[in-house]
Amino acid sequence: MSNHPLRVDRIQLAVRDRAVTAAAWHSLLDSAVVREDRVAALNCHRTVLAVGTSEVELLEADGTGPVQAAGVGLFAAGFASDDLLALRDHLRSQAVAMASEGNQLFIAPDALQSQGLRVVLSPSVERSRQGLLTRLYEVTNLVPDPEAWCQHFAKLFGLDAGRFVRIQSENYGYDGRLTLFKPDELDRVEIIHPYDRGKTMGRFFAKRGACLYMSYGESDRSDEIRERARRHAPNDWTGPDDDQTVDGLFLHPKALGGVMLGISRLTYAWTWSGSPDRVEPAG
Repeated sequence: MSNHPLRVDRIQLAVRDRAVTAAAWHSLLDSAVVREDRVAALNCHRTVLAVGTSEVELLEADGTGPVQAAGVGLFAAGFASDDLLALRDHLRSQAVAMASEGNQLFIAPDALQSQGLRVVLSPSVERSRQGLLTRLYEVTNLVPDPEAWCQHFAKLFGLDAGRFVRIQSENYGYDGRLTLFKPDELDRVEIIHPYDRGKTMGRFFAKRGACLYMSYGESDRSDEIRERARRHAPNDWTGPDDDQTVDGLFLHPKALGGVMLGISRLTYAWTWSGSPDRVEPAG
């Protein structure tokens, strides 16, 4: 069991124009800009958005560096720890190199010996909710070998791989694991192999290789998010387009500056996360 519990508290997104992307997040999810700064370790300017109780960091390259090399898209998964110093020491004991700036740790994929996962670590902070999303809880990592990477991921972060949940989908053409950080919370990395190269995810994997693919959040106001998507991104979302309860929908990368964001109704993700009894009735 982990002595430094984790949760998904943010994502980092490499973008061309922070102001344009921030406006899109505000239009669709009622996010708010909470600060702007520069991250020397990544050689980029940063705009930080409050999105639910999570944060989204918009990174705009300021010259040569990892953000510029990444292009546009999901750059890093962000985890928060109740004891960041203990987690730092645990990772250092495994020879994981990292850059430190402010109150965050930045870890490149090579340092983790990972299959395409870049991570930013932050101290746990309680935040008031902002906007329509409740919070982020998942980042998806496409990999060639989910079993091997899950075992290594568990060792790196002091997790119990025995509580990881098998996930598979013939519709989307993948299989893998949900690396649940805690048995009673949704926070996790979805580590999956897209085996069907005829599907969208499989084509993306064939082009990019091991990489981050998308993020997921939950909301008790998904109906309102759908209405905003209809107005502000009519061609860049998918989900039920009638008046039925919205259990889930997707905001496409064009709508949010380069990242696919899945949104599930509050607690509904337990349907496929090992505890369907935790799903609360709609409405």
